[in-house]
Parts: sequence; C-alpha cells; structure tokens
Amino acid sequence: MKQADLNSKTISYEIAKKLARDDDPVVRRALAERADLKPEVLYYLAEDSDAEVRKAVAKNIAAPRQTDVLLANDDDAGVRGDLATKIARLAPGLSADAQDKARLATYEALETLAKDQITKVRSILSDALKDIADAPPDVIKTLAMDTEIEVSGPVLEFSPVLSDADLLEIIEFGPALGGLSAISKRIEVSESVSDAIIVTDDIAAIADLLSNDSAQIRESTLDDLIERASEIDLWHAPLVGRPKLPNGAASRLANFLADNLLEVLQDRADLDTDTLDAVKAVVHQRLGGEGSGLGEVESSSQDFLNMDLPLDMVERLYTARKLDGAVIGKALKAGDYSFVLAALVVRGGIKETVAKKIFIEKSARGISALAWKASIPAKMAVQLQQRMGRVAPSAILKADGEEYALSDDELNFQIEFFTDLCAKGVGQTR
Repeated sequence: MKQADLNSKTISYEIAKKLARDDDPVVRRALAERADLKPEVLYYLAEDSDAEVRKAVAKNIAAPRQTDVLLANDDDAGVRGDLATKIARLAPGLSADAQDKARLATYEALETLAKDQITKVRSILSDALKDIADAPPDVIKTLAMDTEIEVSGPVLEFSPVLSDADLLEIIEFGPALGGLSAISKRIEVSESVSDAIIVTDDIAAIADLLSNDSAQIRESTLDDLIERASEIDLWHAPLVGRPKLPNGAASRLANFLADNLLEVLQDRADLDTDTLDAVKAVVHQRLGGEGSGLGEVESSSQDFLNMDLPLDMVERLYTARKLDGAVIGKALKAGDYSFVLAALVVRGGIKETVAKKIFIEKSARGISALAWKASIPAKMAVQLQQRMGRVAPSAILKADGEEYALSDDELNFQIEFFTDLCAKGVGQTR
C-alpha cells in the first residue's frame, strides 16, 4: 500500500502526513523527493532524523524557502552541499534587502553556506555561482575572499559580478594561494588590475597574466617585465606569445630566449622587416656564425635535451598545484620543450636521465609511457611524439579517443625498461 501511494501521480495531504511519520526512512526519503507535497510536509521532513531524507528535501525544488535557512545549518555536510547546489539556481536577483520573505530566506541561506565550516560545501556553492551574472554581490565577495583556493578560485576567475574595484581590494587584501593566478586568467583583465597583479611580484600569476591574450598590460609595464625576464624562464613563452610587443622588444627577447622559442619569435606575423633583421642579427651574434639568419642556421629541435631543465621552478609550480595540463599544453604549443620535459619528470616522478633517454631514442612507446606516468591526456602524448620526440609519422602511437593505445601494463613496462636501460648504461633500445 505504501509503495502504491508513493508511485501514484497524486497523493493526498492525509496520506502524505502519514507517510512522513513512517518508521522506514526509505519511505520517508521517497516521499521527500516528490514535487507535489504541501510545504508543511516538506518542512516537517526537513527536520527528519535521517540525513538522506533531509538531503532529498534539500534537493527538492518544491521545498518551501523557509527550509533553506533550516537546512543551511544542518549538521550533515552532505545536506548542506546538496542545498548549495539547488539554491544557487535561485540566486539571480537575490539581495539582503529583499521584501519577499521567501527570497530573503534563500539569501540568508546562501550567506550561511558561503561561510560554512566545511570547505567542500563552500566549494560547491562557489562552483555553482561562478558564472551567474546577477548572483548576490555580498555572497560572491565572501567566496572570493575565502582562504581556500578551491573556494575562491572559481569566482575569482569567472564571476562577472566582481568589479575592478572588488578585484583591486582582494589583491590588496591578499587572496588565497593561487588566487592571483585565477584573477590573471579572467576574460578582459583591465590595465589597473594587471598593474596590481604585477606589483605583487607573484611570478606564476604574472606568467598567467602574460599568457592571457585578453589581459590589458601597459606597454611600459611590458618593457619592464622584458627587462626582468632573462632570469625568469616561466615568462619566456608567454612573452613570445603576447598579441602585441613593444617596439624593440623582439630583439631584446632574442638575447636570452632558448633556441626553440627563437624560432617561435621569428615566426611572429607582426614583425616588420627592420625588427626581423634585428632579431636575426642578435641570433647571428649568439650563434657566432656569419651571414646567416635563424632560418639558415636552424638549431636542432631536440636542443632541449642538452639544456639544464628548470626543475626547481617546476617543482614549485607542482607543489602549489599550478602544474596542470593547461600550463603544460601552453608551453608545448610555445615550443618551451625544456619546461615540458621538466614537467613530465616532476609529475611522473621519473629521473631526468630516464626521460631524456626516452626522447633521445625517439621512442613512441617510451614517450607515451612518460606522458601516461605524468597523467598527461593521451592526445597530448601524440603531440609530444610529434613535436619533441621527432617520431616518424608512421611510427606515432595515436590515441584511442581519450585512451592510450597501449595498456597500463605495457606503458608501465616501458618505464621500467628505460629505467633499467639507464641504470645499466646501455646504448641502444629494443
């Protein structure tokens, strides 16, 4: 009988009240999921002893708004997290001075959740609100000032609610570790916000800012950064990739860029003849040759194997949780192969000698295994074979959708094989 009542299209108020007091929590949970209950029945279930029942109410869009405040203070973090997901959809247009009591209750619940003691609950709310254009500004500001980047990051990077004034205040206050990088990645970063980020001297955040084509950076500021960049490898690739460089910047960059980035610099479409000649002159001077430009004296595409890898810098990025696939992908696209190789070493926990040996041997299987060990997407592993490994097109191991062409056991065998090879000092591969 109970199941028949629960499965019926409509349910009477009397039956609903009876089921709400049923001894079986499964029955009460099924009842709490219904969208046709009277508000008072759902409010009653919001105080149920079983957390799963309260979760059902928290997710139920038909629950009266008065339950939002009640459930926002629930003892169970799962209940509060489900509530955060639901009421984020009701957030547009809410404000502290709402006249409607129901809307005011939802606003108060949002405020409570934004200050929840459990990071995961605040993170769920932040992720749900990050791209809502008219989310409550006070709630967004609270999330943006959160000390956990898991919470503050999404709104700092994406929320259209945050004004330049808000961002400048947050930068001055000091966001969570990684917060400046999140701001640097926003669409259309203004000059004033860019200036404020650069003043902090956060190397990683400035690199993200330089990588952001929509970030507005004053020409004089770019000049200053180029002057400092010779000692900061992380800035090289994004500087070369900036949409517009100040006058004379290209030739100054040519003085210290790695050879692979010099090729990228020379290929810029916006370099006029005089600037291109100046770049070639610097390259000629560096190479010590006569009468030849970069195009004629082309360095090996595997010169990165003879370089000291920027392992210390990459280790810092990894520790700060900033060495993600997007960062590595940008470096690969810009031709900063020493950075990419360092990232593979650090993320994969592989010895530098083993990683270099794999690329020296131009092993498609080995490169795939190295990428797999570093948790790099299979499609990027194909690019590693092509760009850095110089693997013959016919020998490239292509991705099977999102999966590697080889099994985990086969990939792991390759790592062990090259590790043993280096330990024995053997000169040839299989």
